Amino acid sequence: AMASRALLLLFIAAAPCVAAAFMPAATPFALQPSTRQSLSLRGGVGVQMSTGTQKIVVKKPDEKEKEMASNWPTWGCGVSKFPWSYDQNERCLVLEGEVVVTPNGGGEPVTIKAGDWAEFPQGMSCTWDVSKAIKKHYDFY
Repeated sequence: AMASRALLLLFIAAAPCVAAAFMPAATPFALQPSTRQSLSLRGGVGVQMSTGTQKIVVKKPDEKEKEMASNWPTWGCGVSKFPWSYDQNERCLVLEGEVVVTPNGGGEPVTIKAGDWAEFPQGMSCTWDVSKAIKKHYDFY
C-alpha cells in the first residue's frame, strides 16, 4: 500500500493537470455538477452556433448598435492563431478583417468579418484564427 501511495504522489507531482481527474470528488479541484451554470445570450436575429448551452451570435448590427459600439474601446491584431477564453460576456463590432472562431468541444467554426456584430458567452473557450488583420470595438458585460 505504501508503494502505491508513493507512486500516486509521484504521479500527482509529475502531472498536476492530469492528477485532478483522479482526485476524490470532495476535493476543491473536482468540478461538481451543481456548480455548472446554464448560459444564455441576449441577442437579435443572427447565426447562432451552439457549444452545448453556449452560443456565438453573429449578425449585421442595426444603427443603434453601431452607434453604441462607436463609444467602446478598440482592439486589433494581425494575422495569427491563438486560444481564447471568455470570463465575461463580450459583444463586439468588427471594423476590419476576418476571423474564424472555433469553440472548443466540437462546436462549428464561425466566420466573423468586417461589418459583423458578434456576441460571445461567458465561460466559452475557443480558438481564434485571424486570416485578415482584425480591428473591433468591444464591450465586456
